[in-house]
Amino acid sequence: MYDVARPAAGNPMEETGQMPALFTGDRPSEPPPGQHRPPRRPVPRTGPDYAAIQASREFVALRRRFRAFVFPMSFAFFAWYMTYVLLAAYAHDFMSQKVFGQVNVGILLGIGQFASTALVTWLYLRYARNQVDPRVAELRAREGLPEGTRR
Repeated sequence: MYDVARPAAGNPMEETGQMPALFTGDRPSEPPPGQHRPPRRPVPRTGPDYAAIQASREFVALRRRFRAFVFPMSFAFFAWYMTYVLLAAYAHDFMSQKVFGQVNVGILLGIGQFASTALVTWLYLRYARNQVDPRVAELRAREGLPEGTRR
């Protein structure tokens, strides 16, 4: 009465219903009956050896140079941000002190958050352009990679 759909013929593993689990790395040790395992051929390299590039002294120095700016600057900015948040939460008298007119310390420090964000961005762009980008270009040229796009 009802027609049961069957897998397409051609793959003996599907016909037996014994498909290996996906993404486990398990592979059948023997090919299915009636099939032979083709010999393995070396796969020709078609691109750069990224593992060798990553292990090179130049790349390690580049990563160290990048981190030397990013981690301290991130820590400093986070500390400045948390100081502002804690002052806003617990130092109401200090933050509400009038500086001039209706402008108080809290408003000035809040505007300082925006200004410091722009400053950190500008400092990073300058640092990357002068310290990181030239070394990336050298590494790309040495490995024969095309020049990356500048943002």
